[in-house]
Amino acid sequence: MRVSDWKKDVIKPSEIDKYLVDGKDFICEETINKKIKEGENPSDQYIEQIIDKALSVKTLAPEETAALLNVTSEEMWHKIFDAALELKKKVYDNRIVFFAPLYCSNLCVNNCEYCGFREKNCTEKRAILSPEEVKRETKSVLNEGHKRLIMVFGEHPKSDIDYMIESIKAVYEVQEKAPNSGKETNIRRVNINAAPMSIDKLKRLKETDIGTYQVFQETYHRETYSQVHPMNTLKGDYRWRLYALHRAMDAGLDDVAIGALFGLYDWKFEVMGLLYHTLDLERRYGVGPHTISFPRITPASGSDLSENLPYQVSDQDFKKIVAVLRLSVPTAGLIITAREKPELKREVIKLGCTQTDASTRIGIGGYSDQINQDTEQFTIGDPRDLDDVIQEILKEGFIPSFCTAGYRCGRTGETIMGMLSHCVEGKFCKLNGVLTFREYLYDYASKETKKLGEAVIAKELSEIHQEPYFIDRPKLVKKFDQQYNDILIGKRDRYI
Repeated sequence: MRVSDWKKDVIKPSEIDKYLVDGKDFICEETINKKIKEGENPSDQYIEQIIDKALSVKTLAPEETAALLNVTSEEMWHKIFDAALELKKKVYDNRIVFFAPLYCSNLCVNNCEYCGFREKNCTEKRAILSPEEVKRETKSVLNEGHKRLIMVFGEHPKSDIDYMIESIKAVYEVQEKAPNSGKETNIRRVNINAAPMSIDKLKRLKETDIGTYQVFQETYHRETYSQVHPMNTLKGDYRWRLYALHRAMDAGLDDVAIGALFGLYDWKFEVMGLLYHTLDLERRYGVGPHTISFPRITPASGSDLSENLPYQVSDQDFKKIVAVLRLSVPTAGLIITAREKPELKREVIKLGCTQTDASTRIGIGGYSDQINQDTEQFTIGDPRDLDDVIQEILKEGFIPSFCTAGYRCGRTGETIMGMLSHCVEGKFCKLNGVLTFREYLYDYASKETKKLGEAVIAKELSEIHQEPYFIDRPKLVKKFDQQYNDILIGKRDRYI
């Protein structure tokens, strides 16, 4: 099929119009700007009330988020930062989940001004992985110790739904022996970052047994969106992208993820856009996003814009973004990526993040062919191996987790959101974090990581056997103890 013919059939206007209310979408720029303006100069008392509401695990109202964004007092920001970590531990406990991105293709019909994959970038070396190459990449990722992937696809007929399904199947077929123990290992859950699709295609995607479907709006500001996404491209349709996750929910994919690229427009506006996106999903489906991402744009080949951003976000403002998102959407996971440098990641993880990638290679074929630097979408700030990042996490007192239990036990969508809002899912996060990290220590960890890891696991085990929640549920603890002992004697993939 010719690209021009394929493009004509991608966007389905009826699958946009059905979500509009009186012909309008849920992003009203006038309202957002008004909320931000009215939120200026909030009193300390009001901010403390907002913090208390967030700590009760309730999504904040737009005016409350706007007030947080307008805080100027250093003392109050310290309170916000402290509350963000407290809330994260309350909802998700003490674990940080690890994953790896797997870039499968950089063929793209779009011309996003900030992206190295853009069609008009003549310096980009184009590539698309075959199923065997996907398997080779997967083996390399498994040899690091990962158990979950997020697969990334450019928007192009050669990497459309048929290719995605074939690639996902290839990942799930791979079995590899862990380097330390020789135990069989595999990727237990694939998440997807891909272009917006029709409901029919999304139903096919659901059948592949993926976890989360992730689409970033990039920017919620319409004028900026049109400036960086030319109107003659598929991505130029603002509303087709805006309702990508609504269509996913209607297709039965109840685990969705939103995000914005920071640096294109004012960061306060984008945070409000993410909140309004959350609120509309909650209003329609009773379920907000499973995760929120907030990457800052980094330099990309062939992109002048990426090196001359109109709204550069400082490190201090970046920390504010993370903390405000944590308080605004208490049940959402927050993802900090390898775009950021290690020093900042270390600080930001303590502001309420729940997930991060590590040993990240974003070139096409970059895990098995690490000299290939000509197919990267952007530059990363933290190329460290997984074991190195885990050591840092352990030193901060967190437990690394490779848990995929929620997806496999049916704790997604409305189920997991209910458990998160009642601070129950975090208890399972704790148990499964210990189980999966126990595996990692046996199968992959360096000597230093083992030493640090044993101390953290001992602390977590002590808490599990002493916390009132677990004391009141002896059957749950007994099951956990059995699963833990199974791993000690060589069994794998135990979860609750």
